Amino acid sequence: MIHPTAIIEPGAQLGADVRIGPLAYVAATAVLGDGCVLAPHAIVLDHTTLGAHCTVHSGAVIGDLPQDLSFGGEPSYVVTGDHCTFREGVTIHRGTKPGTTTRIGHRVFMMANTHAAHNCEVGDHVIMANGALLGGYVTVGERAFIGGNVGVHQFCRIGRLAMVGSMAFISKDLPPFCIAPSSQNSFVAGLNLVGLRRAGLDAAQRAQIKQAFATLYRSGLNTSQARETLRADTGNPFAAEFADFIDRATRGLCRPSFDTADASDA
Repeated sequence: MIHPTAIIEPGAQLGADVRIGPLAYVAATAVLGDGCVLAPHAIVLDHTTLGAHCTVHSGAVIGDLPQDLSFGGEPSYVVTGDHCTFREGVTIHRGTKPGTTTRIGHRVFMMANTHAAHNCEVGDHVIMANGALLGGYVTVGERAFIGGNVGVHQFCRIGRLAMVGSMAFISKDLPPFCIAPSSQNSFVAGLNLVGLRRAGLDAAQRAQIKQAFATLYRSGLNTSQARETLRADTGNPFAAEFADFIDRATRGLCRPSFDTADASDA
């Protein structure tokens, strides 16, 4: 199932039942897992490994060189999980330091013209809508949703099950389960309650998340005080998750877009 006009460089490793369309290109050190599909003009470059049953649509380029002036040309990598979809014009770049890797999890859906820069780490089941852009070293937790035309600054972290509204800009860390509103810079509007339900979290778990969120954003405590209060709540595993996220924050946290003294809509 390889079109005669496709270019497969000697040394490329192709799994079983791979399909490669017209004028697609696979580099010599690329690895395609079982059942991968490359559409016409799809490109998979050197030091790139695609998991099983990934689909690369037309014009997508996986594994190109990092856009980093310090890059010295040494081998670095892109590795994806299984069942990923990379739509038209998606770009994913290799790590920038020697031997480092840009990692994409399982069942990630990157819509048209999305970008993951060097050394990004994207968790399982993440969805990136059209035009969303991740700067270098960005980390995205599992099941996060990043809206259309969102920009995420390098080194930022987005927690699991967080949601970023369209055309927002993220320059600080967005905690897990939170919503960043559309067309704003690094704000938190509330919790991603629809996403929590869809992920199978029950009412008791959602209540624990609400309590942890209130401690962080509605208690009037500063970040350090909130972290210690969350850490002390040993009966709430989500409080510990928030505290751990704060511990790893290097750019500060997204700030609330609401009056922290009003807990009525928590």
